[in-house]
Amino acid sequence: MATTYTISDLAREFDLTTRAMRFYEDMGLLQPERSGPGGRNRVYSARDRTRLKLTLRAKRLGLSLSEARELIDMYDSPRDTGPQLRKFLAILAQHRKQLEEQLADLQANLDEVKEHEREAKALLGRIGKEAPRARQA
Repeated sequence: MATTYTISDLAREFDLTTRAMRFYEDMGLLQPERSGPGGRNRVYSARDRTRLKLTLRAKRLGLSLSEARELIDMYDSPRDTGPQLRKFLAILAQHRKQLEEQLADLQANLDEVKEHEREAKALLGRIGKEAPRARQA
């Protein structure tokens, strides 16, 4: 018999809320079977668990959920993996470029903060040297 999971099982394993799990389902990332009265209980398969793991990995890389779904769906198909890998590389290159731009912005901001710190310390040093003269006068 195949291994199955409840929504609580996967939420606990991946440190998510059940609300997040339902959101991923709404986004088409997970497709659990339904059981119980009125299909109220979600039954997740090993495939769903893997898709959740890949979704969270894509999120850590900074990909959007739609990008994650597109990539994960590509791997679900039995087609040639060449186009899938090229698409993955294109998305990663785009994301890397975005991160590098953010890093450059942060570095410029950090450099500006350091310059203001230097100026403030220099002013403070001058104030400290002038204070003894003011007392002597």
